[in-house]
Amino acid sequence: MPLTDQTLYCRDCNQAFVFTVGEQEFYASRGLTNVPSRCPSCRAERKAQAGDRSSRYDSGRSSGFREARQMYTITCASCGNEAQVPFQPRDDRPVYCSDCYQSQGSGRTSNRRARW
Repeated sequence: MPLTDQTLYCRDCNQAFVFTVGEQEFYASRGLTNVPSRCPSCRAERKAQAGDRSSRYDSGRSSGFREARQMYTITCASCGNEAQVPFQPRDDRPVYCSDCYQSQGSGRTSNRRARW
């Protein structure tokens, strides 16, 4: 059956638009079976809005920015100096400043390689 231009109505603005034979062939070549429900201008507007949403969400991830991490002030269990740690300390575990933690060997034997 030969294709013919179809007059459709936009679901957003209710304006008539033509779904041309060329557009129908393009849709068929891409395996698209549904006819467009929005006119070209409403499609472009919707696509622009979707692009704004995705760029807003992607911008934080792609550029590496994060929220500032909450830091907790502690007193080192070894030297007694004040330090900042990125976790909330518990009363039942000693917490060390970075210098004392490194001198403790961080719980790993120096000749063993890290697993990751």
